[in-house]
Amino acid sequence: MDAMVKLVERSYPSADGRLTLFARDYLPKTEDPDRAPLLMMHGLTRNSADFEPLAALLSEQRRLIVPDQRGRGRSQYDQDPSNYRPDVYVEDMWALLDLLEIDQAICIGTSMGGLMSMVMGAQNPDRIGAIVLNDIGPEVSASGLDRIRSYVGGGEPMPNWDAAAKRCRDINGDALVGLDHNGWLAFAKRTCIEHPDGSVTFDYDPAIAQSVGKQDPATIPADLWGLWSRLSEIPVLSIRGAHSDILTAKTVEQMERLHPAAFSHMEIPQRGHAPLLDEAPAVKAINDFLALQP
Repeated sequence: MDAMVKLVERSYPSADGRLTLFARDYLPKTEDPDRAPLLMMHGLTRNSADFEPLAALLSEQRRLIVPDQRGRGRSQYDQDPSNYRPDVYVEDMWALLDLLEIDQAICIGTSMGGLMSMVMGAQNPDRIGAIVLNDIGPEVSASGLDRIRSYVGGGEPMPNWDAAAKRCRDINGDALVGLDHNGWLAFAKRTCIEHPDGSVTFDYDPAIAQSVGKQDPATIPADLWGLWSRLSEIPVLSIRGAHSDILTAKTVEQMERLHPAAFSHMEIPQRGHAPLLDEAPAVKAINDFLALQP
């Protein structure tokens, strides 16, 4: 951790009071109180560690709040898998912002975290100053959803970190072209957890697969285009993997037509769903976008 940044590990109650959740809170030593902090929300099978590379590049500029959603990382698993859905996660995020007395935040959301960002902006636009959507939009490709369903919650424990790196490459290799073994090993260590016997598993509750297997609002909020129409006053940066099977170029074009005043977008080459956000073009786009936000 850079000497200019303090990392505080926070535990906090979920919105329903049933679970103890976890968040990383990166506090720059020279934080500007007038600059909105970033709320960084991971994808379906990831956790707060997913943002470690980007956090290292942004944490000197603004406060970063990076939670583990319920059932992931160091947040408690929910005994009722029906609660693994975006509207419940969003209520947890409002509870976290309220606890930290944050009136307005800028959301950076990958995939599921992007859906959450859209819901939060539509629910309370005064509290969401801007949004960065990482490979997600108001229309989600069915073929991409089918691919995700094919691996979520499955697989036996892996014997070691090298095997975990190979499993991650097998699942994500088409989306993250060019990563070498060390890159995949780093990816695995952000995505998986090692157990006392040395085995490694993905760092999420396998029960999240029970909601992902359904084509209903528990998986994807209803009327996403309706949500999008309610974000018209919020600046949005859309980042798309050039080979994404979740967010199509056609969807991005429609997003721009319906949100012309405060919408920018860019594609990351050699990336599918979803970019890591440590790619040089992504970092530049995010920095340029944030520079325009209070």
